[in-house]
Amino acid sequence: SRYWFNYRHIANTLALYRNVKRLGIPDSRIILMLADDMACNSRNVEPGTVYAEGRKGLDLYGDHIEVDYRGEEVTVENFIRVLTGRHKPGTPPSKRLKTSAGSNVLIYMTGHGGNEFLKFQDAEEISSRDLGDAFAQMWEKKRYNEILFMVDTCQAGTL
Repeated sequence: SRYWFNYRHIANTLALYRNVKRLGIPDSRIILMLADDMACNSRNVEPGTVYAEGRKGLDLYGDHIEVDYRGEEVTVENFIRVLTGRHKPGTPPSKRLKTSAGSNVLIYMTGHGGNEFLKFQDAEEISSRDLGDAFAQMWEKKRYNEILFMVDTCQAGTL
């Protein structure tokens, strides 16, 4: 999600990203997609920072994050392309999910949602059917062993 009132979505994503990295997963194995407007938002009293729940403490943004898809690049189409490996020609390796039949994949999504959908950028939606189709394609292409799919949204259980 983008816009200042969705600060928590960016903070939650960055908190999970930070914890995954602390467990030893390198950035080369993480695809991070962020609307990325919170750190530079004019309402942010400390430009360049993002804190958990908006409270000062640990800066989740900092210098040690690698955002692979930001702003207008964060689309349903690009997300599906990352999962299925069907990238446009010229997509850099850093924006590709490099997995195999032995890979365990964590997918975390947060934002606004409803019955069987999640919004991307508050402008488009991904449906449970879209996700199911993408996971089926991944399985057919042997792109994972197990997927842990975590969704932080209203009616997440319908996805």
